[in-house]
Amino acid sequence: MYVTRVTRHVHADPSVVYRALIDPAAVALWRVPDGMTARVHTFEPREGGAFRVSLTYGEGGGTGKSGGRTDTYRGHFARLVPGWLVVEVLAFETDDDRLGASMTLTTTLTPAGGGTDVEILHEGVPDAVARVDNERGTRMALDRLARLLEER
Repeated sequence: MYVTRVTRHVHADPSVVYRALIDPAAVALWRVPDGMTARVHTFEPREGGAFRVSLTYGEGGGTGKSGGRTDTYRGHFARLVPGWLVVEVLAFETDDDRLGASMTLTTTLTPAGGGTDVEILHEGVPDAVARVDNERGTRMALDRLARLLEER
């Protein structure tokens, strides 16, 4: 297991960024790497609330961790601090023991330069997930978040 940390500046107030982290419609738009689509099945943005999300590769894309072309993960919100912090505990839905470990995803928002520095710390990522893929996917998602919020 390993840890990744990716930071991206977003030209939006921390309160606006936080809302995009806990809004299922926004999550479906931004929290997905290029070449994939997202479907939010369950999303209860409160401490202890559950979520379940599927990311599906487009035609000719990769193989999913949950079967077919889909990565499905589920978990719960461990901590929510409006305008500052979202902590999620999650795991892939998979029969592959190498991929099913519990992970923690901590998103921290820091006011900076007229906007917000968004840091995603991903702890406990299974070694079976290539580090470069995890970091690239996180960067793509944060770029989507920035575009979503900066176009408003």
